[in-house]
Amino acid sequence: MYRWSVVSKSETETLEIGKKLGRLLSQPTLVLLQGDLGAGKTVFARGIARGLGVDSAIPITSPTFTLMNHYSARIDLYHFDLYRLSDPDELIELGFDDYAFGSGIALVEWPEKLDNPETPGVWVNLKRIDDELREITFTVTAPEYVDLITALSDR
Repeated sequence: MYRWSVVSKSETETLEIGKKLGRLLSQPTLVLLQGDLGAGKTVFARGIARGLGVDSAIPITSPTFTLMNHYSARIDLYHFDLYRLSDPDELIELGFDDYAFGSGIALVEWPEKLDNPETPGVWVNLKRIDDELREITFTVTAPEYVDLITALSDR
């Protein structure tokens, strides 16, 4: 397991860290965003989208009621928000595994609803310290993601 943490001092910094990660993503990856309401998950997701090349005119919002939004970029982005997931069978109906382990970037807010803390991917935990400060911790258990987070920490 590899872990790295950084403290973001503002929403703008959280967005920029997400952008940096988005720029580094070059292959299909499952990114799992954890954190309480208001921790900055959607801001971070917006940063990843911009780093992947999603046009800045396209709003990036949490798909709370639709469960998934698709954005075209240099690598397709599938943004899931599982907060309102009431039954895991909904994921089967969506074809979640096809997106999560497919040819794009699958970004999942509220991954604890997957009920599998061992899901391989890049786990990002956003912890609210105060109104502005966020501790962002990246954890990877699969060796193929260590270089990605090492490159992010070097920036």
